[in-house]
Amino acid sequence: MSTNYVDIEDSAGVLRRYRHHANGRGFVSAEATVHRTAYIARGSYVDPGAEVHAEAQIGPDSWIEPGAIVGAEARLGARAHLAPHAVVGVRARLGNRVTVGKGARIGEGARVGDDETIPAGATIPGTRPVAPSRAHLGLAA
Repeated sequence: MSTNYVDIEDSAGVLRRYRHHANGRGFVSAEATVHRTAYIARGSYVDPGAEVHAEAQIGPDSWIEPGAIVGAEARLGARAHLAPHAVVGVRARLGNRVTVGKGARIGEGARVGDDETIPAGATIPGTRPVAPSRAHLGLAA
């Protein structure tokens, strides 16, 4: 019989529990915020403090680190990695094997191709300016 959760020890030695998300069966920390309509593919992990908004899709074997945010309707390909506090804007598209560095921002509607690395603190403009507001990320006020 398989379990619906896995316990992982973080770098500080704290045991964190991750549960399968209903859409896609990826693992989501109990301390993360993932909208019920988001899709988290198998083999992917969403860490504590991360946010994944409505209709966003996270491809297989991806890793969303603490404090990272994936905006509504954004799409991340397979093996994507969002470092802490990285932001992917609404309707942005990231290809396969994309790494977004710590605090980097991908603008609303931006497109990033396969095998790209976005450096820490960088901003990739989209169809609108990147703004870290709750409205921009598709959250209710």
